[in-house]
Amino acid sequence: MLPSLTGLRAFEAAARHMSFTRAAAELNVTQTAISHQIRRLEEQLGLALFVRRNRALALTREAQEYLPAIRTAFEELRRATEKLRRPDHEAVLTVSTTASLAIKWLVTRVASFQDAHPGIEVRLTTSTHLVDFQREEVDMAVRFGRGHWAGLRADWLMAEDMFPVCSPALPTAERPLRRPEDLAHHTLLHTSTWREDWQLWLTAAGLPVTLAGRRGLTFDQSLTALQAAMEGLGVAMGRTHLVESDIAAGRLVAPFDVVLPQDAGYYVVAPQATAASPKIARFRDWLIASARTGDAIGG
Repeated sequence: MLPSLTGLRAFEAAARHMSFTRAAAELNVTQTAISHQIRRLEEQLGLALFVRRNRALALTREAQEYLPAIRTAFEELRRATEKLRRPDHEAVLTVSTTASLAIKWLVTRVASFQDAHPGIEVRLTTSTHLVDFQREEVDMAVRFGRGHWAGLRADWLMAEDMFPVCSPALPTAERPLRRPEDLAHHTLLHTSTWREDWQLWLTAAGLPVTLAGRRGLTFDQSLTALQAAMEGLGVAMGRTHLVESDIAAGRLVAPFDVVLPQDAGYYVVAPQATAASPKIARFRDWLIASARTGDAIGG
């Protein structure tokens, strides 16, 4: 049997303040009521939670182990209640993706969605790890992979080709970049999250993968590696939707014709339980249509 929710709330407040008096003030009850609630909780659990000293409280060892889970449970209840009470016309949609895709592709398009759906506030959050929808306040995400994630609905968004890019000023007469073999004379820029990119591309180009093991520069995100390439620090591995705007603007060039199609791509994902909710469905449909047209759209 679960213990009293009222008692657990009194315990969490008293443990946070280390005071029955301040806990009572926070919960708008009397100090006597807090004492009774905690005493009853201790009886239900069959153990003491507080060591009562002269004008001071201390948690027992058992209470110290119990408290983090209680705090987490109340925080989850608070978040769930906030979501339940939030009216649909004031909905907040939190979308997670990588910083590179957000900056290079998504942010240039999302304003048109906001114009078409002013009642949905889109919040973009970035991370390098896979979102844990059960623990993080995220509604949906754009993930790179093969579309198989347990418990998630995954809708195909777009493919991604992979090829080297560099600053137009990097090749020189002494150190040209006319053929893939010329990479042996240049610094390769790596991304720690996609360590195998260079090896895969070098294999497709018919070059030894040992070139990828030469001393180069490694960055934690592809966005940083691409910026380093624009600064002329070396050659980075580009992906279509991360470099197309910089190539169009002349900040980057693709020196070779060898393009490696990926056997994976970007997917729009959301938990199966919420994937059909109106705000998620609207944004998913809009995002997929936007990727197909290659332009920001309003519908």
